[in-house]
Amino acid sequence: MSKMKKTRKPGGGRKKLKPEYDAGKNLKEQLDAAVVLYNSEMSLQAIGEELGLNPIKVRKLLITAGVYESEVAEKVKNTFEEYRETQDYKTSILSTSSTLQLSKASVTSYLPYKKGVYFPSTEKEKISVGAERQRRYRAMKLWRAHPTEENFWGVVLAYAGVKFKTYSGLPFSYEIKKGRNGEYTKELWIDRREKSKSLAWSSVLLALKNIKEEVVERPKALGDIRGVTYIYGMFYRFGLIDVPDEVKEKMGHPKKRKKTGCYVQKCAVICAVTEDVNLSWEGW
Repeated sequence: MSKMKKTRKPGGGRKKLKPEYDAGKNLKEQLDAAVVLYNSEMSLQAIGEELGLNPIKVRKLLITAGVYESEVAEKVKNTFEEYRETQDYKTSILSTSSTLQLSKASVTSYLPYKKGVYFPSTEKEKISVGAERQRRYRAMKLWRAHPTEENFWGVVLAYAGVKFKTYSGLPFSYEIKKGRNGEYTKELWIDRREKSKSLAWSSVLLALKNIKEEVVERPKALGDIRGVTYIYGMFYRFGLIDVPDEVKEKMGHPKKRKKTGCYVQKCAVICAVTEDVNLSWEGW
């Protein structure tokens, strides 16, 4: 008896991690905004500052929209299209690079976007899951290489909206809001409960300074700090501390954990980050 082939139900399959992410829609929004600003005779630099993009990405947007013209852009376009008739996309880029004596990156920067466009980390709902992971990785890598308070703040920003767990295994995440001036406030809003609780940035820095051992037995070991139970979960996810084995059963086991926390780095990171703490911040 032959087996009946199962038909796939509409809407079946793996659910998208970020169903709200739409690369095509995001690209169009950026294109429209860049074109409007460009038509108002703003420079690429000024447009970049307005949209939170660098000038090269702005130029690429305008090339994609078909409104940017230059001698170099025209040469790249014509040469690339000529090679594209007989070669695949990647090979055509290499051939164009060789012919025009430009770097591969330069050639690519003068070609229209094929996929979704880069978005600033402040617009996380418009970024793919893979892009979010890359940003978290880059932020952490930068901080480990240059352990300053500013770079640690970059790590905290990159992890906004990520799921964490407390010492007892309760899930939570945090968001960082902007003030009236458009700048981020030094305050994390924990959303585990119906009413969000605020966590002062100075409290996070104080807990960071208090890391004395690689394995931190419990949240209070980081100090008698308001919101330390959440900071404990954050630091574990960041890879700054380790926790007892029995606690890992509740908090989970982060994938591909690298033991490069503050304690392992001989406390150099802690000193560098907390050295210039502004003592006027709330919570000290």
